[in-house]
Amino acid sequence: MASATGLKLEPITQAVELPPEAVYFGPSEAMQAVRHKVQRAAGLNVPILILGESGTGKEVLARFIHQRSPWSSGPFIKVNCPAIPGTLIESELFGFEKGAFTGAHAAKPGRIEMATGGTLFLDEIAEIDAGLQAKLLHVLQDGHFTRIGDHEERRMDSRVICATNRVLQTQIESGAFRADLFYRINVISITLPALRERHEDIPYLAEYLRLQFNRRFGREAPPLSSEAAHVLEQREWRGNIRELENCVARYVILGSEEAFYTERVVKKEPEFSYEPTADGNIPLKRIAQQVTRRMERELILKVLQANHWNRRRTAEVLKISYRALLYKVRQAGLPAKRSRKIAKLETDGGAEIVPQVD
Repeated sequence: MASATGLKLEPITQAVELPPEAVYFGPSEAMQAVRHKVQRAAGLNVPILILGESGTGKEVLARFIHQRSPWSSGPFIKVNCPAIPGTLIESELFGFEKGAFTGAHAAKPGRIEMATGGTLFLDEIAEIDAGLQAKLLHVLQDGHFTRIGDHEERRMDSRVICATNRVLQTQIESGAFRADLFYRINVISITLPALRERHEDIPYLAEYLRLQFNRRFGREAPPLSSEAAHVLEQREWRGNIRELENCVARYVILGSEEAFYTERVVKKEPEFSYEPTADGNIPLKRIAQQVTRRMERELILKVLQANHWNRRRTAEVLKISYRALLYKVRQAGLPAKRSRKIAKLETDGGAEIVPQVD
């Protein structure tokens, strides 16, 4: 069964954990560089830090590294740091003894212990609070840990892979992440490029996903036409591979490539209005200033959102000083921090986040 790429893939008849390397890494130069780094680092007993935007496939890469390492016969234990409440994550990591706290009716090993002989994957490690960061650093330094409520030291015997979509240097500057922990986990770092930076890989990924979804949904959607593949290559893919998955799933379910074309335009042209002066003139300079202010306000807000309202990182991305950003935030009438109203509007789609220019 051939695709628009010429790559031949047979339908998958049984569940698999990982896609073929030729599909995951693709032909792009950026991903081939990642592949080369994985081949050199997989067999080394040193921590690996995987960086990249949400949806770029950081967990899949961690599993690739695990399967190509001397620890492949051991377990792959994932810790989704943001998903575990701060009050529970310590017991999840280190485990606890019976009676260690209310509700501890029996002893339980932690994820570190469960990963013995295999790989411990700390996903979104930047979300761990400062207190636990210090304890994790201690474990990584001397290789020993203690269950909560116990005095016996246990040996950590696993490969550690961490991942985050945050810019850790900025987190360190703001005091949200320990510099010494960063240096401990950053022995080898691998940055996954965004999907928009590896367009030539998209047809291969789309064909693999088509076969996956055909099997999952019991459909027989045909391979994408070369025109449809070209359309996919032109999109921005802000949601990266996760967004591509949703797009291909819709194609398989609906059985039509129209979904690709109707979603081709993702940018909305800015809207603005103007009123002539009493004498009928249209002051171009004043209108241009209003439009510029509105576009600047929208851009600042989007960058703030993309960086989780971290103003120092936002200033770096916008290439302006931190003081200039604070002035522009006040001038634009934006809140100094992420308010509940802003959070609700973001959840609802952000249609009314940006205030109107007076």
